[in-house]
Amino acid sequence: TVNLLHEAVGGGASVLLEGAQATFLDIDHGTYPYVTSSNPTAGGACAGSGLGPRDISRVVGIAKAYTTRVGAGPFPTELHGELGARIVDIGREFGTVTGRRRRPGWLDLVMLRHAVRVNSLTDIALTKLDVLDDFDIIRVCTGYRLDGRDLDGYPDDARILEKVECVWEELPGWRTALRQCRKDADLPAAARHLLEIVERHVGVPVSIVGVGPERDDCVVRS
Repeated sequence: TVNLLHEAVGGGASVLLEGAQATFLDIDHGTYPYVTSSNPTAGGACAGSGLGPRDISRVVGIAKAYTTRVGAGPFPTELHGELGARIVDIGREFGTVTGRRRRPGWLDLVMLRHAVRVNSLTDIALTKLDVLDDFDIIRVCTGYRLDGRDLDGYPDDARILEKVECVWEELPGWRTALRQCRKDADLPAAARHLLEIVERHVGVPVSIVGVGPERDDCVVRS
């Protein structure tokens, strides 16, 4: 497939490479030892396809409007009790292959900012925003503290990550269904405010917003 891909790129064709797994399951950049055995970060696309870094013109990071994890490992924004159960039930958060219940938590912008760095993300597709439609209050983690001291970035050590405290930004929910939204202007002000917070903290635009389970349930932002 290497020659096929290079001929396509050389001929001006659009080529889409899709990565499985997630940044923090990366064997080198994830929450080791709670990781997979490969590099699902964007650099793995070059290693797997035979295309070089200069052939990649856009890197879209796909993230949920909240955080989930399957199995063990540190999880600073993890939600327990009724709130966590609501996200699992509404978002149908069960492993695709194993059927295991995913662990839910609020959106972690420290992790997302780090994912932007290690993947050289150009923009973000934020999915499942509609799962938060019925929440009165939505929280977002914007920083970490350890022993009363603000951390400069994401700690590359699972033992430290287990001990951090989250710095929260709290905003009111929009309390309305987003599924019919197709333009940025269709989104409630509270939902747009959440997107602004994400963009401000991670440094790249949110270009696509998922507002429902179907393929065309999305807002493509200019």
